[in-house]
Amino acid sequence: MKGCFFLQRRFAPIGCHIAKQLMKYGVDEFCIYTTPRTAYQFLSSQKDLPITKILLDEDIYKKYKNEKLDFEYLKWLEKEYGLPNLWHYLYIDRVIMHSQLIREYPHDQPLLSYEDMLRVLQVTSKEIIKFLKEEKPDFLFTSVVGSTASLLLYHICKKMGVKILSLNYSRIKNGIILTEDYRTFSWANKIFDEIQSGKIPNPKEKEAKQFLEEFRNNPQSYYDAYSPDNLALTTLKQFRFLLPHRFVKLATWLSNFFWKNLQKKEKDYTDEIFWYSIWDKIKRKVRMLRGYSDLYSAPDTQGDYAFYGLHYEPEIALFLYAPFWNDQINLIKQIAKSLPINFKLLVKEHPSMVGYRPRKYYKELLKIPNIQLINPNIAGLNLIKNAKLVFSISGGAIWEAIFLKKPTITFADVWFNKLSMVKRSDNIEKLPYLVKEQLENFRHDDRELINFIGAILEDSVNANLTKIREGAESLEAIKHEKGFDDLARLIAKKVGLLPVK
Repeated sequence: MKGCFFLQRRFAPIGCHIAKQLMKYGVDEFCIYTTPRTAYQFLSSQKDLPITKILLDEDIYKKYKNEKLDFEYLKWLEKEYGLPNLWHYLYIDRVIMHSQLIREYPHDQPLLSYEDMLRVLQVTSKEIIKFLKEEKPDFLFTSVVGSTASLLLYHICKKMGVKILSLNYSRIKNGIILTEDYRTFSWANKIFDEIQSGKIPNPKEKEAKQFLEEFRNNPQSYYDAYSPDNLALTTLKQFRFLLPHRFVKLATWLSNFFWKNLQKKEKDYTDEIFWYSIWDKIKRKVRMLRGYSDLYSAPDTQGDYAFYGLHYEPEIALFLYAPFWNDQINLIKQIAKSLPINFKLLVKEHPSMVGYRPRKYYKELLKIPNIQLINPNIAGLNLIKNAKLVFSISGGAIWEAIFLKKPTITFADVWFNKLSMVKRSDNIEKLPYLVKEQLENFRHDDRELINFIGAILEDSVNANLTKIREGAESLEAIKHEKGFDDLARLIAKKVGLLPVK
């Protein structure tokens, strides 16, 4: 059996470890698509892993300069793999479409011209199709779908009949889950349907009830790093880098960053540029020095209100799951005018975005008459508790609101839409009627929720993925994280190398 892995950034060492574990279950070979160059260099050094071919995204990208634009080929590609057209493959890519990741938000400038974007799409799709036809993998394991290349790889594999295993977070403790469709929890949904229909009992009913009870007794975000207590959200905290011991660390980091940038022999389109990076960080610090406190209102949690938590940007929560709702200001305007006349809409910034958005962004929101902008120091859960209705495009606020028995409305093709109590708005003109329905006819179903949580627990494993992926833990910790071995075992079950209960 042969596996194809898409491994991005810090996930490359984790994916490498999982691949080595899969060899114990009978996966003989691997082919890999990776980005950036540091991940490629790491993977190329793994001599004990039977890799037949590694494709580096940055090397493929460079070929577009010599690529002759072929609209007949692009028409064929659109017919075969369109969603229904090819634009989604480009708009999902934060680097190509917005120059973000190499520049900080709110920088928003396409990296390429229209014609050059098409050349990148053309050359990348050709390389991936050739790669898959030559390598003939039995399954694709992807850690994320968030770029032109990864989305092409996903859909081309699907069309070719290659089994898909896409990684996602279950949002239950440290749970990670596999799915055939990045928009849903496909295998967990099948278990859920069988439980709901009475074909099987809930295999994790006791655990699901316990988790739900613990959450309701002590509500906490699934990822505590997003808690306001753990982030530098005030002006004073933002300038802690000036403390002597922190300033030394900063100077060391700047020096290393500068020399690495200067000495790098091969410049890639995904590389941060030293001077731009420093300039963007300075602008962010200036925004924090000016502050936002005069724009915030004290929340009136005793009155009737709905809640909307701004999304982190750039992120796949918007670009992948809701490609037509990247403009959150416009969406919030539509939500605000869809509420009953006595309702306020409380809007709170994502804790990790404080300092990135300019003041004019929030001032535009405050032009909406029934909007209150809430200080991000206040935990979102504290606002959800008393909200009459919770909105989110595809964010975790919906999941937390469901636990607290709140009516919810989403705007994306996302996994918790599986629950009948969650409503998705896919027609903005009907949003006021959907709001009215949720406020007047909402019925929470705890049994359905417990069955859904049970199905997710049954089909997921626990692993400290987030901290290791973000570099909060050493790479050595990967080898000692039992959850990754459990994940390899789960992959082996999904591809038929181990029996499924």
